[in-house]
Amino acid sequence: MSIKSDGWIRRMAKETQMIEPFADRQFRDGVISYGVSSYGYDMRVADEFRIFHNALFPVVDPKNFDERSFLEYKGDVCIVPPNSFALARSIEYFRIPRNVLTICVGKSTYARCGLIVNVTPFEPEWEGHVTLEISNTTPLPARVYSNEGIAQVLFFEADEECEVSYADKKGKYQGQTGVTPPKL
Repeated sequence: MSIKSDGWIRRMAKETQMIEPFADRQFRDGVISYGVSSYGYDMRVADEFRIFHNALFPVVDPKNFDERSFLEYKGDVCIVPPNSFALARSIEYFRIPRNVLTICVGKSTYARCGLIVNVTPFEPEWEGHVTLEISNTTPLPARVYSNEGIAQVLFFEADEECEVSYADKKGKYQGQTGVTPPKL
């Protein structure tokens, strides 16, 4: 398995529509950077958010999650409450090849402000908009800027294709297009 470079990412984006829309260079003037980097792709956060609140339920239960725990918000800047989180989605729609696995890590600009971005790996043949979990670990409200970089995706190409892909097992988050809460 090997990590893939900017040339491979550009070629795959063009040949297989692996990332749409695709920024073929890194944009950074006046914004938190996004686009192709040396060994990854910095994806952007869309302007759709689900901000967590605990007014109705004393427990968060992944097996019985109540969507009323989120406030829907759309805008250029999302304020994530102190010691809380928001779900968001990527602008980019990803189509992962059968012999590729990705790992996604938050951008250092947000991490240095106490915001942690959590995304699970994109499995082989998964496709969709990425649901992002943005945690505010600080005791203060924090800003997240829509249409700017939020996390970096690293692509790893395997020496051989997997036997069972995410599409083969009909994964529950296949083809998601909006901010997707937990499913059982």
